[in-house]
Amino acid sequence: MIRPVTRLALLAALVALAPAVALAQPVGQPIALVGGTVLPGDGPAIENATVILQDGRVLRVIAGGAPPAGARTIDCAGTVLTPGFVGVGSPIGLVEIGLEPSTDDEAPEGDDVDPVRASFSAADGYNPRSTLIPVARRWGVTSVVSTPTGGLVAGTSAWMDLRGATLADAMVAERAALHVSLDDGGVEASGGARASALGLLREVLDDARLYRQRRASFDRRGLRELSVSHLDLDRLAEALAGDLPVVIRVARASDITRALELGRAYGLRVVLSGAEEGWMVAREIAAARVPVIVQPLTNLPSQFSRLHSRYDNAALLRAAGVTVILSAGDDAHGQRNLRQEAGNAIAAGMSREDALAALTVEPARAFGLEDRYGTIAPGRVANLVVWTGDPFELTTWARHVFIRGEDVPLTTRQTLLFERYRDLEAVPRGQRGLPRPAR
Repeated sequence: MIRPVTRLALLAALVALAPAVALAQPVGQPIALVGGTVLPGDGPAIENATVILQDGRVLRVIAGGAPPAGARTIDCAGTVLTPGFVGVGSPIGLVEIGLEPSTDDEAPEGDDVDPVRASFSAADGYNPRSTLIPVARRWGVTSVVSTPTGGLVAGTSAWMDLRGATLADAMVAERAALHVSLDDGGVEASGGARASALGLLREVLDDARLYRQRRASFDRRGLRELSVSHLDLDRLAEALAGDLPVVIRVARASDITRALELGRAYGLRVVLSGAEEGWMVAREIAAARVPVIVQPLTNLPSQFSRLHSRYDNAALLRAAGVTVILSAGDDAHGQRNLRQEAGNAIAAGMSREDALAALTVEPARAFGLEDRYGTIAPGRVANLVVWTGDPFELTTWARHVFIRGEDVPLTTRQTLLFERYRDLEAVPRGQRGLPRPAR
């Protein structure tokens, strides 16, 4: 039996909590997407589904069912709903025009640039108003891992949602991953030999481990001189602690093996990128439980380290049990092609289910955001796309793109120019203000 004093205390506690509980209730107008086929990203399709969005999240996903009272209802009959795609490994938001240096913030330039720049942050240079963002968004990309390039340790990427006009609007994770290159670019920046690149990388990781263990001594200048700045050491220490994935760009099969060994030696959360010869060591990658970022259309030996590139690399890796993430490459302008890259992976033997997961849930898992992103499920961020049909077919397009529950416009600079000039008779010609010639 509860004593009176306890009842009063309990009542007082409930009264005190009441405002907080009330504030946690949904307040925005719900949006109901009715009648489409939902491909959730990590499970079977749901036919004739009703998806309820509210306050930027997915509230419910059910087969059939009526929308709630007062909801904005969108008829999705005949459409396919998928989670929004994640563009991985591109400097989108950092580059506007590749040949114009003033619009390129993906990497520092110059002969004296340090090959190790772990503290270089994509978030500091990201432009949420980039004209490339609406183009990617129009073709189903709702989030990107904006990635710096160059050197041995390129810096730190950021996970961004493709919405809003400010950094705060777009930001999801300021530090998504640390990026390292043991491919030709990283080797060249480290002295021109693979042994020198690996040696330098081990040196900075050893220094970061010492720094992490004896930070107080470092602050008192009681340590030997370390090879990189304290800002770089801070970021490397996060990677050594397992708080930050380390994406290693690598192509050659033997170099992939060395990258896996490096990850084991230092306890890193490794994600391989590129891995053009990954199919040759697929069992080793699977045994290490390391995800791999693959561009499906890479099949030509553009460099000697990629002599054994092939179209079905992604399919062979997946068949061996490797977690695969699909990428449209490191071109900021190419993210609109992400679904076409996935379609080619399917044509080369990858299943549609695996291809969809490789664009949605697998990137979210690799970068530690699987509790919020990657699937259409209750509680997840409402990043999803309503397609006119199979999203991996060229004749399909996005009818609606939702980012954090907002039905974002699908206009781009290109569509605006098309609308402006589609009727040339209405376009002023000659010097402004002069009369048009009489007919």
